[in-house]
Amino acid sequence: MRQHLTAVRAAAEICGARVAGVEVGSTSLELTPGPVASGDYRFAVGTAGSVTLVLQTVLPALLTASGPSRLVLEGGTHNPMAPPFPFLADTFLPLIERMGPRLTATLERPGFYPAGGGRLRVEVEPCERLRGIELHERGAIVERRATALVARLPRHVGERELRQVREKLGWSDSELVLEEIEDSQGPGNVLVLRLAAEALTETFVGFGEVGVKAEAVARNAIRELKRYLKAEVPVGEHLADQLLLPLALAGGGFTTLPLSRHATTQIELIQRFLDVRFDVERPASHRAVVRVAAR
Repeated sequence: MRQHLTAVRAAAEICGARVAGVEVGSTSLELTPGPVASGDYRFAVGTAGSVTLVLQTVLPALLTASGPSRLVLEGGTHNPMAPPFPFLADTFLPLIERMGPRLTATLERPGFYPAGGGRLRVEVEPCERLRGIELHERGAIVERRATALVARLPRHVGERELRQVREKLGWSDSELVLEEIEDSQGPGNVLVLRLAAEALTETFVGFGEVGVKAEAVARNAIRELKRYLKAEVPVGEHLADQLLLPLALAGGGFTTLPLSRHATTQIELIQRFLDVRFDVERPASHRAVVRVAAR
């Protein structure tokens, strides 16, 4: 909840908006936007709530602003209910850059759930007009990397996750990395599976949880990666969710797995606010083609 309230307040500040109803328990929200103001901003969630969601809330307004912006975001950077930083840095932001703006994201300190305390710095060099992109072919896989992040936990947690990747995916030792994090405010564990293809890079993540074995964390991420590869699509299920709003602003389309309920709900919501229409085709049971068109 705190991350959502922070996101609304951040958007209101950047857009010079009048806002009412931004408090826990509110049943209505009123926001009247004004002109977008580029500049230097700092937003702190105050908990382990996701700073990447706050960033994705304000980023669309800054992509075509009148000048560059610098953001400092504090809170959770590796949150199981939101895009974690590796997904943001390797998958999402490079695709946004193809639309025209220049973006730099630096993780100054990781923030794991539930302690939080992470810090993310983002620089935005806007463009005059966003360019649409088309993502319908993945191309060959050119690089694979599995990284087990371990903070204030025994090293063997990450070693066991990487062992699962070696055994179930057949990845070599040179593709496996164990990273022990020293500056986290609390314990945390994340397994990141990175697939760099000719068209884009996809990221799949397993989050360590209390009472969940390291092997189970790895199997969850591996299962998602295998489903993606089997479908032979460029855009994974979570990336499809994240691309809908940027493409609504820029145009284009992509081929992905069957849309999640989150994605179909977001499509309906975006169409209520913007003068666009999403055309969704389902040429096979394991894939969907999404295109943005003007009404």
